[in-house]
Amino acid sequence: MPTEEHPIDVAVIGAGQAGLAAGYFLRRAGADFVILDAADRPGGSWPLYWDSLRLFSPAAHSMLPGWWMPEEEGHEYPSAAHVASYLSAYERRYDLPVHRPARVRRAERADGLLRLHTDTGTWLARRVISATGTWNAPHTPDVPGRDVFAGTQLHTADYRGPQEFTGQRVVVVGGGNSAAQILAELSTVATTTWATARPPRFLPDDIDGRALFAIATRAQQAAGRRASEQQGVAGLGDIVVVPSVREARERGALKAEPMFARLSRTGVVWADGTTLECDVVLWCTGFRPVLDHLGSLAPLDEHGQMAVEGTRSVAEPRLHLLGYGDWTGAASATLIGAARTAKATVAQITGELEHEARTGTA
Repeated sequence: MPTEEHPIDVAVIGAGQAGLAAGYFLRRAGADFVILDAADRPGGSWPLYWDSLRLFSPAAHSMLPGWWMPEEEGHEYPSAAHVASYLSAYERRYDLPVHRPARVRRAERADGLLRLHTDTGTWLARRVISATGTWNAPHTPDVPGRDVFAGTQLHTADYRGPQEFTGQRVVVVGGGNSAAQILAELSTVATTTWATARPPRFLPDDIDGRALFAIATRAQQAAGRRASEQQGVAGLGDIVVVPSVREARERGALKAEPMFARLSRTGVVWADGTTLECDVVLWCTGFRPVLDHLGSLAPLDEHGQMAVEGTRSVAEPRLHLLGYGDWTGAASATLIGAARTAKATVAQITGELEHEARTGTA
């Protein structure tokens, strides 16, 4: 454990894909660093995803720096379990100094350093990289009637598979890839209705995550960060037609209805008074960044985000954020995009630390 006299160079919070990518480049740079992970097992949030989840890029386009993701036998698009195994092996392959479980409860300034309070002790660092992701902060819109609906309400984060919904009436809310993939399999065992804020847009069948990453990259290069925030992968909003989605579309299971106006005790109600009774409402409505542990260092806005320049916090320049979405780097919430953002961030941090060591400044 570092002392006031001998702090570590960099503390990384989170051992998911963004944290491991940062660890790879910190290891290459010879930095004194630690990765603090709240989970009790490797793999980031991937072990928590639903069983049938598929990436929308092949393994060769979903790797972290230094080591290609092995292909999953029999599948072009890797499963969540396959990604979790890859991250676990990656952590071992590069002997990354991950401490777990070590949940960071609070970060604070401490005489030119940053102090991190965890369940197992206190760490001091010259720089902090937060890479806690979004999975533990599911977002559900404030739709009227949520408190009176007598059925079951779940979020993507709660969903594991279709079996428990057999024979039920399920309304799936959300127009992204998660909603489409979950709806595709639910529609084989349940009566499903799809509600979206705007008509869903399906990418051509021969386009997948590789193209989305290229589009986000070009947008950032052509117009700078402001454009990348508006036009990056998250902003595209298109649905990748992975095999399960294609099959569901071909049997007519992916017809979307407009978003309903409210919930009643027995179902959902549209603005024109049309009603639909249902047993379950499944909110596939996204996530917010997990940044509560940084609240004393920088203010968070209504979306749970903080102001950044690149990945650096505007309010606290010793703090960097990785992997939370396009606002922390184009495609940074993807496996391949995390590597590029982590590389630039680590280069910036290690360059500053070397300058401080040479000049005796901090």
